[in-house]
Amino acid sequence: MHSAATNRKPKGHSNIPDAGSGFGSTKSAADAPLIRAFCECVGAWSIRGALTLAVVSALVLIVMAGRPAQAQTETVLYNFTGGSDGYDIASSLTPDGAGNFYGTAVAGGLGEGYSGYGTVFELSPNGNGSWTETTLYSFCSAPNCTDGAYPDFSHLIFDAAGNLYGTAYSGGANGYGVVFELSPVGTSWTETVLYSFAGGADGEHPFSGLIMDGAGNLYGIAYYDPDGTVFELSPSGSGWTEQVIYSYNSCCNQGFGGLTMDAAGNIFGAEGSTAFELSPNGNGGWTATVIHTFAGAPKDGDVAQYIPVLDQAGNLYGTTAEGGTKNCGTVYKLSPEKKGKWKEKILYSFKGTYDESGKDGNVPAGIVLDSAGNIYGATGHGGEPDMGTVFELVAPVGKGSYKEKILWVFNGTDGAYPGDDNLILDSAGNLYGTATFGGSSNAGVVFEVTP
Repeated sequence: MHSAATNRKPKGHSNIPDAGSGFGSTKSAADAPLIRAFCECVGAWSIRGALTLAVVSALVLIVMAGRPAQAQTETVLYNFTGGSDGYDIASSLTPDGAGNFYGTAVAGGLGEGYSGYGTVFELSPNGNGSWTETTLYSFCSAPNCTDGAYPDFSHLIFDAAGNLYGTAYSGGANGYGVVFELSPVGTSWTETVLYSFAGGADGEHPFSGLIMDGAGNLYGIAYYDPDGTVFELSPSGSGWTEQVIYSYNSCCNQGFGGLTMDAAGNIFGAEGSTAFELSPNGNGGWTATVIHTFAGAPKDGDVAQYIPVLDQAGNLYGTTAEGGTKNCGTVYKLSPEKKGKWKEKILYSFKGTYDESGKDGNVPAGIVLDSAGNIYGATGHGGEPDMGTVFELVAPVGKGSYKEKILWVFNGTDGAYPGDDNLILDSAGNLYGTATFGGSSNAGVVFEVTP
């Protein structure tokens, strides 16, 4: 049995200290994510780990003298402290329909300062314009972290009964991660491990959360070096049964892919060098189809990641961390054609931190669409001082092209490096998201961008 403290931590999280280490510690080069390509403009595909905490801490102190006026406003709804409430906020937010948000922190919780193993939190408006954070669960509460550790990129989902489901990258009975359920019991929440990965053919180290079908089956992505797996978890009697329904080459495990499902029960995903579709075959199995292979710069994207998005016409949208004209990432659209073929179009290629306007981003995260077809997202880098942006791609009229509009540029005090998951959009057009670091304690923030 491996404890989470001795097993490897989430890929790309070189900022997560080992248990008991102090603020500012970093991992060895061997644990850093593979850097494969560089933007022409500045920097590398760093995805949460190319900067040490010391560098981030210094950047947060930068004063944005002469910062350009922005038409939108950004409000920090909550500043994480890095203690029991969490640290390193990597997931998107999940609304409950009553105005509350739920999410996960990769670190923090139990332990001294920044050395915890992650949390599940709730953020609730308190009626006077501010928000109250409640830690619903701290991982590694069980001996040897059998309850899970480090919920990496793990957005949460609700079932009809109000239970929450997610993934933790490490911990569990074998140290290779878990799928968990949190159930409300009175005024508290109880965690149940639905499945502990064994690190073999079942996969290892799940990430990026889950999706659920109408029958209550759960689907997610796990690593299985050097490849990845899509798994299905089905309720069976008093337990859950796991089966791998698709295995793919993730190309050096560079992406942090996610899944989405259409109304017919087909699953779509994008991870690393491919976008794929999984269709039920009518016999309890699945038929896998690679619908696009990314070719890389300068004409295509590369390193697909995060959760792709479907529109009402069945087109699939997503982002790549690399590729495009400057190799700084893209937003793409995949459209179904006759005979099962799909056609790709690059909607936007990011220029990086120092384009002619000085404000464009690079390393885009997941996106969200509005009813008019406009696209919203965040970049993990870009803007000045290279702490990320929130952007809109304005839908073309007729046969024109998408036009990028920078909605917000982060400066550290209002958050830093937001590009870790999909934003959410409310009916009034407000955008909500998380920034990995920054804020009053440099432990991350939840923010709102208001048009």
